[in-house]
Amino acid sequence: MTRSTCRPLPESLETQGRGSRAGAPFRKPTAPGVFPGHWGGLRPRPTMASLLLLAAALLSSWAQLPAEASSWWSLAMSPVQRPEMFIIGAQPVCSQLPGLSPGQRKLCQLYQEHMAYIGEGAKTGIKECQYQFRQRRWNCSTVDNASVFGRVMQTGSRETAFTYAVSAAGVVNAISRACREGELSTCGCSRTARPKDLPRDWLWGGCGDNVEYGYRFAKEFVDAREREKNFAKGSEEQGRVLMNLQNNEAGRRAVYKMADVACKCHGVSGSCSLKTCWLQLAEFRKVGDQLKEKYDSAAAMRITRKGKLELVNSRFNQPTPEDLVYVDPSPDYCLRNETTGSLGTQGRLCNKTSEGMDGCELMCCGRGYDQFKSVQVERCHCKFHWCCYVKCRKCTEIVDQYVCK
Repeated sequence: MTRSTCRPLPESLETQGRGSRAGAPFRKPTAPGVFPGHWGGLRPRPTMASLLLLAAALLSSWAQLPAEASSWWSLAMSPVQRPEMFIIGAQPVCSQLPGLSPGQRKLCQLYQEHMAYIGEGAKTGIKECQYQFRQRRWNCSTVDNASVFGRVMQTGSRETAFTYAVSAAGVVNAISRACREGELSTCGCSRTARPKDLPRDWLWGGCGDNVEYGYRFAKEFVDAREREKNFAKGSEEQGRVLMNLQNNEAGRRAVYKMADVACKCHGVSGSCSLKTCWLQLAEFRKVGDQLKEKYDSAAAMRITRKGKLELVNSRFNQPTPEDLVYVDPSPDYCLRNETTGSLGTQGRLCNKTSEGMDGCELMCCGRGYDQFKSVQVERCHCKFHWCCYVKCRKCTEIVDQYVCK
């Protein structure tokens, strides 16, 4: 049983620390000391040839950076070991994690035990993205490198907006639940105040999901990469940063706003004479469904000279902090394109009888499709045997399937 409740958003972790069982507040990391290098003896004077080689190397690395830009999403691609699993003298976990920005690496050093759950949150977000877009030309495919999604995320499209939102939501979800389960030393059960509309004879207790802490920690960690960037006011790069921050916030708010009051009945023979209630996260599928609706109604924006996002079409309503925004049109996902990162739809399964996006006409972009037969094995003729197991047979069926040319 759930009851919806309206709660104000928690303050930033920079201004409001949350106590814990260990009494450790969330603190903003301080920059470590920077020590100049020391050279023994005289430093050799660089030659013109060495300077040219260095410049060529830097230009080469800068040219390759967009194609190989890494992201904290890569934490989802391989399991993150918990701090207690590292032996004495081993290399610190934070130095081994790819895709972290300097600010995220500092947070990792302060909160190493959080990193495994950030990885779980990223994985949850990626899986939800792939579910929501399973019948679309772009199906949230991942690539085998630290960028996770490849070049396609370099375009500030609707799809990019959804990906940022759902991955930020995944981190809130994972950290909030880890607090409730006692996995993190800096947080515990939710301390949300008793809702005013809760009946007086109902008990407010139990151990709820700590969505307040999850929201604040996700804001600090996920947004750190964007806030470290310093682009010229009014530039396209600044517009992309503002877009990412807006969509990160929309994802976090989706989880926060959808958390409900859950209750359990107590009493003789299920009389429900007494109820205990607590705060509980919504199923992440519902969060994904809501963000998919936000994707469908996402607002096209552009950067102004004053360094703010404004609507491309002023006739539309101004987006709220819970809405998704984008600054670039979506690339053509029909054909494979190394420049945009599109993988194309060649070889994708399609539905011959559907008129939707999963139909062969739209999925294959008018190129046609091939038909083949496949053998499917399913459980069938299941029977319950006393006591207590179910025994099934395996049935095979030959079905027609269609793939895009």
